[in-house]
Amino acid sequence: MQDRSFNVSRLSSLRGDVLAGLTSSFALVPECIAFALVAHLNPLMGLYGAFFICTITALFGGRPGMISGAAGSMAVVIVALVVQHGPQYLFATVVLGGLLMMLFGALRLGKLIRMVPHPVMLGFVNGLAIIIAMAQFEHFRQASPQGNVWLHGQALWLMAGLVALTMAIVYGLPRLTRAVPPALAAIVGVGVLSQLLHLPTRTLGDMAHIAGGLPEFSMPGVPLDLDTLRIIFPYAALMSMVGLLETLLTLNLTDELTESRGQPNRECIALGAANIVSGLFGAMGGCAMIGQTVINLGSGGRSRVSGVTSGVMILLFILFLSPLIERIPLAALVGVMFVVAQQTFSWSSLRALKKVPRSDALVIVAVTVITVFTDLATAVLCGIVISALNFAWQHASEIRSETLDDASGETTHAPRGTLFFASTAHFHALFEPHNDPANVTLDCRHLHCADHSAIAALEALHARYAKLGKRLRLTNLSVRSRRLLQRAGAGVVMLQEGN
Repeated sequence: MQDRSFNVSRLSSLRGDVLAGLTSSFALVPECIAFALVAHLNPLMGLYGAFFICTITALFGGRPGMISGAAGSMAVVIVALVVQHGPQYLFATVVLGGLLMMLFGALRLGKLIRMVPHPVMLGFVNGLAIIIAMAQFEHFRQASPQGNVWLHGQALWLMAGLVALTMAIVYGLPRLTRAVPPALAAIVGVGVLSQLLHLPTRTLGDMAHIAGGLPEFSMPGVPLDLDTLRIIFPYAALMSMVGLLETLLTLNLTDELTESRGQPNRECIALGAANIVSGLFGAMGGCAMIGQTVINLGSGGRSRVSGVTSGVMILLFILFLSPLIERIPLAALVGVMFVVAQQTFSWSSLRALKKVPRSDALVIVAVTVITVFTDLATAVLCGIVISALNFAWQHASEIRSETLDDASGETTHAPRGTLFFASTAHFHALFEPHNDPANVTLDCRHLHCADHSAIAALEALHARYAKLGKRLRLTNLSVRSRRLLQRAGAGVVMLQEGN
């Protein structure tokens, strides 16, 4: 009986992963097509990239349940390269970017994502949620002799109605049954309804035709010399940095949603390998995609099966199913992505703005705004810098000292806190050498020396006392602080061994 229950559970889990992967694959198609068009590339390059990157990272990556593909953040980075030098230089850039990603993971630098503060994470997800929602409004425009114009009249009302119907199904179906992922049911249901009623609404086929053959291996057609390296290296470095950032931040978010822990270094290596393969087969580069990941997780995808299913389905769409896929109404996909944007946005962060310190509230807002108007890498970097400056300022102001006088006439100062570059000025202000006796002891048992600025501050304080003919001695240094001073050859008197 136990074996039978176990098999039923495994089959149920497998079914859920397959359906989740199918659902996320539907959401991948329009995104990858749109990003390829943004980068002035053939839409099939975006779809082939999604197939390779999604499948390889799902098989070998360090975060089951996460969906990767040809991402918009990386497409924006390489637009200028494609316009100036052509697609072949892009493929070489994707390969080099993949190598840099693999090197990052091999050096075990994925753990650096722990340095990203929680307010930066909140700003990241909020910014991407806004970007996801804003991107959907482009589907409310259509080509005309005057350029892209907004839909109006019956076309607008039909589009809006189908979007609303899709969202209603996604929100309402879980109250009736959880046998089918609501996003999948919404896409299929609205698609069938549109076909049965012959509704004149825009479909995926209006964006691009996705029929094609198997991707072919081909080395990038660029000269293998230093001139080529000078052209592609800046783009490859920026692309790899953006891709790694978005992937590792999405991995952190996935960890929180699934209450499990991924392997960031393994994910970096797998992502790099996926980009190398993608570039060698004439496709776009990519990274983790937060919207599709949220769809996959919300549909029940937890194992590698869901990611592999999503990637393989992209290839099947290209080879065999394009006539059916191209009939899917854009409104259905837009509705699903609006729900994803709503679910991705951290609404609790709005309430927290009044409760958290002002510096953290500033970081949340700043990262959100910068993500929307510039790019993810700039936003995260700014958020980390703001958080680091605030941390330094707070610790700099917390250093203090107690003064004890004994019967022999000697004075002992007992500073407390962290002595580093930002606190040295405040540290010096704690002492008045001209008011102290000839022999002064600095009890450092509660003083943490963090950097070379701390050594310089202690030497400068020693010099201030020596200038007045007084003697300053250090005692109770920690092992680390003692080694720092000895290594630097600091000219201060240190008493007794550190604890």
